[in-house]
Amino acid sequence: MSIHSVRRECANLVFDNSIPPALHVKSGEEITFDCIDASNGQITADSTVETLSTINMALFNPVNGPVFVDGAQPGDTLQIDVLRIENPEWGWTGLFPGFGLLADEFPEPGLRIWKLEGGFAWFDEKKGIKVPLRPFAGEMGVAQKSKGAFSVVPPYHTGGNIDTKHITVGSTLFLPVEVEGGLFSIGVRSAIETAMKITVRLSVRKDKPYTKTPHFSTVSESEGEFYCTTGVDSDMREATRSAVRNMIEFLVAEFGLERVDAYVLCSVAGDLRMHEVVDMPNYVIGMMMPTSVLGSLNKA
Repeated sequence: MSIHSVRRECANLVFDNSIPPALHVKSGEEITFDCIDASNGQITADSTVETLSTINMALFNPVNGPVFVDGAQPGDTLQIDVLRIENPEWGWTGLFPGFGLLADEFPEPGLRIWKLEGGFAWFDEKKGIKVPLRPFAGEMGVAQKSKGAFSVVPPYHTGGNIDTKHITVGSTLFLPVEVEGGLFSIGVRSAIETAMKITVRLSVRKDKPYTKTPHFSTVSESEGEFYCTTGVDSDMREATRSAVRNMIEFLVAEFGLERVDAYVLCSVAGDLRMHEVVDMPNYVIGMMMPTSVLGSLNKA
């Protein structure tokens, strides 16, 4: 059971290393965050598409925190274990003019209210169209060393709106620490937006200095276990190159491979995926390596 909590009211609309911590915790402690949905409560289960013309977009994407983790220093890695996620029985997906990958082709607003029940998100009950429910917090990040306010809309090398569906319960996220305490914040960003209570364990790692962008480990029932390194950049090709380069560094550091051998292994066994391509100016590309491939390797 979590011994710490961050209330819904302890939220911000930017990442900024000057924001005072909402909570101080020791490394290895659990925290439950009570996160409101991405609309900051402006969209409800009774909302219609007409509601979208009345909402204030400047209030979107709040993040709860920040949390100061004792012992976290620049150069360390913050490990975030996702332990539990609770969500209500409804969620929403919206189309907002000017936003999205196909914004030019979908100029009109749209809103879908989903029923979340029985392990599924129901798109159309009459037709039996449903999506398996695996809720995740799409926004998790730490403060950057640079001074000033950073928007919660895009992803960064320190996390933020990475919007990666694989980081759900049972997964572990690793973020590079750039300021004392890390100053971790979390918010709900997903294709189906909803409020959530999210319990995580925050631990300081001194043994992963190669973590320069978000890394994560995850398990899929259909695909097995993966370790993923990411690249975050405004240029998709550079983000892709960074993702591969970071996997090479991981394999060299953790398994003692030569760089050329690690590169070869990436080309054969690695799986490149686009994780986040909507929230400009940055893209998130992931290099996912099945851990089953690494089973016969001994860590360095």
